[in-house]
Amino acid sequence: AFKAAVLIQQWYRRYVARLEMRRRCTWRIFQSIEYACEQDQIKLHNFFSYLIDHFTPSSSKERDFISRMFISGESFKEAELEKYCDYESMEVPDSYTGPHLSFPLLPDHATALLEAFKQKQQLHARYVLNLLHETRKHLKQLPNISHVSTCYSEEVTVCGDLHGQLDDLFLIFYKNGLPSPSKSYVFNGDFVDRGKQSLEILLILFTFLLIYPKEVHLNRGNHEDHVVNLRYGFTKEVMQKYKVHGKKILKMIQNVFCWLPLATLIDQKVLIIHGGISDTTDLDMLEKIHRNKFMSVLRGKKRKESNRNVEIQEINGESKVEADPAGNEAVPSLSLQSQPAQTPSKANRLEFSKWVRQTVQEQIEWCRRLADISDSEEEEELTCASAVSLTDLDGPCWTRQEEWKQILDILWSDPMPQEGCRVNTVRGGGCYFGPDVTGKILEKYNLQFLIRSHECKQEGYEFCHNRKVLTIFSASNYYEIGSNRGAYVKLGPDLVPHFVQYQANKMAHTLTMTQRQGFPVALISRVEESAFRALREKLFAHTSALISAFKAYDKDNTGRITLSNWAMAVESVLHLGLPWRMLRPQLVRSTADGMLEYKSWLDDLAVEQRSQEHIQSSLLEVIYRNRSNLETIFRIIDRDHSGLISFEEFHQTWKLFSSHMNIELTDDGINDLVRSIDFNKDGNIDFNEFLEAFRLVKQSQ
Repeated sequence: AFKAAVLIQQWYRRYVARLEMRRRCTWRIFQSIEYACEQDQIKLHNFFSYLIDHFTPSSSKERDFISRMFISGESFKEAELEKYCDYESMEVPDSYTGPHLSFPLLPDHATALLEAFKQKQQLHARYVLNLLHETRKHLKQLPNISHVSTCYSEEVTVCGDLHGQLDDLFLIFYKNGLPSPSKSYVFNGDFVDRGKQSLEILLILFTFLLIYPKEVHLNRGNHEDHVVNLRYGFTKEVMQKYKVHGKKILKMIQNVFCWLPLATLIDQKVLIIHGGISDTTDLDMLEKIHRNKFMSVLRGKKRKESNRNVEIQEINGESKVEADPAGNEAVPSLSLQSQPAQTPSKANRLEFSKWVRQTVQEQIEWCRRLADISDSEEEEELTCASAVSLTDLDGPCWTRQEEWKQILDILWSDPMPQEGCRVNTVRGGGCYFGPDVTGKILEKYNLQFLIRSHECKQEGYEFCHNRKVLTIFSASNYYEIGSNRGAYVKLGPDLVPHFVQYQANKMAHTLTMTQRQGFPVALISRVEESAFRALREKLFAHTSALISAFKAYDKDNTGRITLSNWAMAVESVLHLGLPWRMLRPQLVRSTADGMLEYKSWLDDLAVEQRSQEHIQSSLLEVIYRNRSNLETIFRIIDRDHSGLISFEEFHQTWKLFSSHMNIELTDDGINDLVRSIDFNKDGNIDFNEFLEAFRLVKQSQ
């Protein structure tokens, strides 16, 4: 009996170990593909930024059009934004059966909104814009780092990424209770994208923020960025739900996102940021920078940097000297600061008062330029509280690039087990920071630990760096049903974290007891199948590159390579960092001699994909590899988010491309090209016509 028990125990442990190995491999596949997609997004945006930096417009109109399209969208002053998003002129029809909002909001409004969204109802565009307008007014009054105290409530609940999964938010409120004077919440960014109900989550969180401004706190995440939204679905979601007023809603949301606070501090001891830190993270700088300047964190503006450096040198008492080309004595460059007139006699009080007002106004204007407040940005009256004090000019002064780097790091960074700090090449943005970097930041600011999100974790949370960094992720079933749990953490006055895990899975609730016994295995199989399907699509999308890599190992052109060489070749093409030798049994049929006929293997991949899409193999490969990029490019060119590219948008974009590729193309040539793509001759290019143009080019090649 004892031997039998040991035998069963050994069998069970091997069985559990194999399940865990399968789960970890599946996880690696999902995560590697996700991060590769993020890297593609950043590369694509960097490409467009490069085009802009090296493009010389032929006119100011052309420059303005290109700038609006690719840099920051339309810029509005305060009055212009309110006029553009004028919700008061919108009438709510009598046939509207959804919730009604009136301001100031009350708890009953939030309850009605929750019930309406549970019933799949939609909030009228007038109320959406009104809510966004009030939210923006409130956010503008908040500091960059929110301060929360456990003295005023029993505990503070911290939630991580939700990514448009409304069921997870409903489950959190069901388990933990709605926000109230005794129930404080911190939502740590990434409310939108990927999921199908991102807008509903935003509206719910903004409603509770206005009802309980001292109990609800929102941090900005890396997906609260209109450039990221172009790729990951939020822009498309808003335009589909609000076809008439979607553009106004998107513009208002874009403006709200840039006003979201960057971090939250609980009892001065626990720092909550979305991504992480770096060895240059400076909380003092984060508290003082103008966060609204960075509508997209992916866009690190370098323009005006030289002018700002000149200003900084002048503040520090330095003078930039330019050599005279004729060999004469060097002449100091002119300061951007206006020089006040000669000081009048104090005996003439009227004259002196006029001189003081003039001088103060000149200094204010100079401070505006120093803060990089352009005419296209909001014009706000500078008061004594908001203007830069003349006595502060002796203090530190940061360049815009330094400020951008601070925000980029806290929104995009990830922890790593190794010491040090290095560039996050996997995501393409932010950095990897080690336990030594964490320790220095905690010691410098007298903190106990950090809470961050940004990474999906199988259990919904994970400690690292000797339990000094806590990752919390609140979107369950993120990759696939059963792929991960969601979690939130509760902190009391003792600041000891208490976790609540959950899985918003309707399928699990309908299972019988017999089915539940095998449910973990069934879920792992389902998630595993989904992961390998995504991986096969990735492999198929790189067929041409894989053939070249395989041939490099097949010197004799036999059409066969070793399985070890197969693994190295695949990694050299995909760069996913996956354990290919371990994944090989799921991707490649075993052979007796340990050799792989790679051409037949690729043919099998093509047959599998063609069974889903009836398109020729070579074309399908190109579409699979580039569809996300093509869709993102389409949405970038489609500046007004109408779902159509106008002839003017296409014309200006193609001038940009032709300039980059040194192709001489006349205006008539561009017009002929755009008319040839417009197959249905409606004067616009839709996404199918856009893809069809690439298909025709591929076939002609």
